[in-house]
Amino acid sequence: MKLFPSGHATHPQWRMAAGLVLAQLRAQMALPDYAHSPTLGLLYITDHYGADAQEILDHLGAELPEITDWTGTVGVGVAANNAEYFDEPALSVMLCALPSDQYRVFSGVAPLASSEMSGFAAHTALVHADPRTPELGELIAEMAERTDTGYLFGGLSSGRVGSLQFAIGGNGNIRGHGAVGGVFSGGLSGVVFGDGVRLVSRVTQGCQPVSREREITRADGNLLLELDGEPALDVLLADLRVSLDAPEQAIEAVRATLVGLVEAGSDGVRRTGDLGADVRVRHIIGLDPTRRGVAIADVAETGMRMSFCRRSVQTARADLMRVCAEIREELEPQEQTLATAREIAAGEAEAAPHPARRIAGAIYVSCSGRGGPHFGAPGAELQIVRHALGDVPLVGFFAAGEIARNHLYGYTGVLTVFTSND
Repeated sequence: MKLFPSGHATHPQWRMAAGLVLAQLRAQMALPDYAHSPTLGLLYITDHYGADAQEILDHLGAELPEITDWTGTVGVGVAANNAEYFDEPALSVMLCALPSDQYRVFSGVAPLASSEMSGFAAHTALVHADPRTPELGELIAEMAERTDTGYLFGGLSSGRVGSLQFAIGGNGNIRGHGAVGGVFSGGLSGVVFGDGVRLVSRVTQGCQPVSREREITRADGNLLLELDGEPALDVLLADLRVSLDAPEQAIEAVRATLVGLVEAGSDGVRRTGDLGADVRVRHIIGLDPTRRGVAIADVAETGMRMSFCRRSVQTARADLMRVCAEIREELEPQEQTLATAREIAAGEAEAAPHPARRIAGAIYVSCSGRGGPHFGAPGAELQIVRHALGDVPLVGFFAAGEIARNHLYGYTGVLTVFTSND
């Protein structure tokens, strides 16, 4: 599998940015190491271009007629290799060269159950979702059940112009779309992949536990009532070392605290003290002094485990480097591991992608609360990825929530790479 062409640019006028991106894509498609005939386009734009979304999609489709399928969404920021664009007009595009019988684009008006999917076995899926969709968590879990592996990756649209998603396929439209031009809002959209498309995906957390892990022994909907048999509010206050007798101090401490939820038997707080990939971080949305409860932004069930946690720059950086290393180790043949390790030590990881990695392209969806200053400097998050994986084509966006497996996450990053089987 050859490298996927990619391009990114920022400019106050979207046509100028699109022109710069098209120039990058065409230049790469002329190179021997890059795919010459891609068919699937991934398009991510910042909300500054939201009002022009349909024009941007139409323009790219006209300029790249060989691209028969498009998917993507809008975010407060978009990602590219070694770059992130936050709160500025920008777009990021990657063109994937995949067998036409190994993927299908879907949307809310042309879902997986449509005739367009007849005879297609979904293995994994890239999913974009509107955060305002009712019962979104249940929809994501249901979507995962429709794939062979149960694995989804993607995120929720973010921005100030509402949720916009791109979904267009085949002959320029998807059966069931009618006259709609490929820009949607509401529900889910994206691409399902067959088992011939090999993907490696990892979730990276951005929070550090500030308490030991406990079992939820009594809950009522989104209200934690007892942890290890003790009143949840009392446990929270004790762990934070605050008291309701000093309300301002207590409120400040609680506002900075999150809850990490995990199903019984799943990957919770590791022995190293960091959060496992199965942990879903949720906000504390209220306290109930009468019932001594803690309200969280999710439904809790008796038997689940939890820990109180806080956002941590050091934890986020270390965990991102860890998942990049895991992906590298999985892709690099054992006999080449030492050679590539020497190159990385010599600072050559930022050169052209090493053939041992077999990465054709990558998609990175990060929380809108992680990018930029959270990692210490503009672009620092994507620089970590580039240093670890090399100069691989990458596209992505900063989301209002991240999707991995059958769960909706927060304060995480989801890194997925397309790989060859060679």
